[in-house]
Amino acid sequence: MALIAPRVTAGLPAEDAQKLKYALDGSHDITVFVDGTVHRLPDGARDAVVDLLGRFSRGEAVTVSSVEEMLTTSRAAELAGISHTFLRNMTDRGEIPVEYRGTHRRIRLADVMAWLEAQKKTRNAGEGAAEDADEG
Repeated sequence: MALIAPRVTAGLPAEDAQKLKYALDGSHDITVFVDGTVHRLPDGARDAVVDLLGRFSRGEAVTVSSVEEMLTTSRAAELAGISHTFLRNMTDRGEIPVEYRGTHRRIRLADVMAWLEAQKKTRNAGEGAAEDADEG
């Protein structure tokens, strides 16, 4: 997964910031329109948008950037449906990339998902070959 470079946006002019602050005061419902269609944001996304707007309402400059979700080996193994030990061995062999935070291994969610997709393709290719052998 490629990350997009951070985007820095200058603070709003005082008058615009004040209008936004007034609009946000006491409001807990933020409605998002994309091409005229209303979208309800999940709580985490809504909170991030409210935080962003709140910063603009205070006249602050804002930087928006992406971060990759990093998983513990336990969480990555659970997600992949494999044992913690098997996953650790795969990282030792370089089959799944790993980063270290001190002595703790962290694995990108995208790398786990890519491994799962590769396993699915391998399984499907094996099933197709077995069907061809049965027909022959």
